[in-house]
Amino acid sequence: MVVRKKALAAALLAFFASPAMAQECGGDFEAWKSAMHAEAATAGVGNKGLSALDEAEIDPKVLQRDRAQGVFSQTFIEFSARMISDYRLKHGAANLKKYADVFARAEQEYGVPGPVIAAFWALETDFGAVQGDFHTLNALVTLSHDCRRPELFRKQIVPLLTLIDRGVLPADVKGAWAGEIGQTQILPIDYLNNGVDGDGDGIVDLRNSVPDVIMTTAKKIQSRGWKRGEPWLQEVRVPDQMPWEETGRTNKLPMSQLIAWGVTDRDGNPLKDTGAKAAVMLPMGHKGPAFIVYDNFDIYLQWNQSIVYTLTAANLAARLAGDPAFEKRNPEQGLTGEAMKQLQQKLHDKGYDVGGIDGVLGTNTREAIRQEQIRLGLPVDGWPTPELLTKL
Repeated sequence: MVVRKKALAAALLAFFASPAMAQECGGDFEAWKSAMHAEAATAGVGNKGLSALDEAEIDPKVLQRDRAQGVFSQTFIEFSARMISDYRLKHGAANLKKYADVFARAEQEYGVPGPVIAAFWALETDFGAVQGDFHTLNALVTLSHDCRRPELFRKQIVPLLTLIDRGVLPADVKGAWAGEIGQTQILPIDYLNNGVDGDGDGIVDLRNSVPDVIMTTAKKIQSRGWKRGEPWLQEVRVPDQMPWEETGRTNKLPMSQLIAWGVTDRDGNPLKDTGAKAAVMLPMGHKGPAFIVYDNFDIYLQWNQSIVYTLTAANLAARLAGDPAFEKRNPEQGLTGEAMKQLQQKLHDKGYDVGGIDGVLGTNTREAIRQEQIRLGLPVDGWPTPELLTKL
């Protein structure tokens, strides 16, 4: 009996020290970190990386930033006007010219156009000027131990420790509050797996080497499924009436169908039927700005899941490629702040998963709105209006 109890105790001890248990969040921080230490050692991280983990601490400021992402409650017009600045357009064009040979090499090797890379470079850090001052390891440990969404950050810790252990990054490397590093805010797992030595000096330095930044960013985008030579976004005009329920990013249709409905280019000219499929996106409803998006646009959502951010990044890339500013048109009044939360609460009460009552028009909330618009006989464009709130 004693032997069995000892065996059981040993088995339980091994279980709670296993890598599987290291993925649990919350609880005693030192115990959690000890389990993380064991998992990192099992993954091959050496003393240098493990010592860095031993010194890691919870950073309350990281949690504050994680809870306060109000910027994504802005409309697409508001957010893009703020983010697509004259400074970014001017310096983006200058950098595309200055590093033309590197951008050309990136497109040749990975199929990603220079403007797409430059747009991320601009939005993330203003071309390297603002890379963040959060202790990266502390940030990732904090967000992994926290129970709000640890699955997003926990998987980044061993790659970061590996980079530290190999001397690629210092133990006190700093970056964004969510663990991104360098001039295009690359997460450790991408730094490790997609890092490219663009300048040939034997080191992948995403904080200081522009060639490394450009080539690594291109490889990361290509690794997500970017299709060489294909478009990502095009501004269009939509007619006053069309099957609005057929719009939305996931409803990709033959170009011939969009042409038949009367969708034109931004100047009112017929679209070219290239045989490709595209979806009509109406970020502020059927009376607001309109775009068609292709398969390559889906790659943007793997960078950031916010529709407002991804449309802005894709539009900035189009601007850097030569497109004019988009037409704002005349969108219907939307909902913000408490009114938006009221709408989300009503949708939640009807059984929809809106992703939280946070006042942010996210993907889940848009889809719930579309379903209710169908039920109520309203134009199905995913845009929250006072009329919709009243009818609910």
